[in-house]
Amino acid sequence: MTTTASAPAPVADARGLGLAHYAARGVLEHVLARHGVTFQQQIALRAVVTADAPQTPDDVVTQVRASLKAAPAGIRTTLDELLAKQLLAVDGAHLRPTDAARELLAAVGAETGAVSARIWGGIPAEDLAAAGRVLALVTERADAELAALTGDAKDA
Repeated sequence: MTTTASAPAPVADARGLGLAHYAARGVLEHVLARHGVTFQQQIALRAVVTADAPQTPDDVVTQVRASLKAAPAGIRTTLDELLAKQLLAVDGAHLRPTDAARELLAAVGAETGAVSARIWGGIPAEDLAAAGRVLALVTERADAELAALTGDAKDA
């Protein structure tokens, strides 16, 4: 009888995180493309739709920049694109989502929900909790490093 040693479990590292991110993002971008929106448009739209209070364009730029580390000028272009697509509307100094925006996000959510269930399903809760803790720490540290590199470091 032949026995084989099982392969060691992979250790989490930047490459593994990147591969997982781009694999999942690829799935999402495929769904978004069917609806005629980009990843950054969806992130900006979600920031407006899920906000607890009306958002100004500057508010949305700040939120999207914090999430995507994207340049403010590019985010403003994204907001202009969403206005042109009539997914956002100007309401005084604020942006508000249109019914079409809410319908779009609901449709994307429904499509990605089934895929997400297949991707995440069956992973033990304790593994998800450990991964969540590690990802939160990596995000915190990477944000601090980026802030130091770009001169955006805040006083603690």
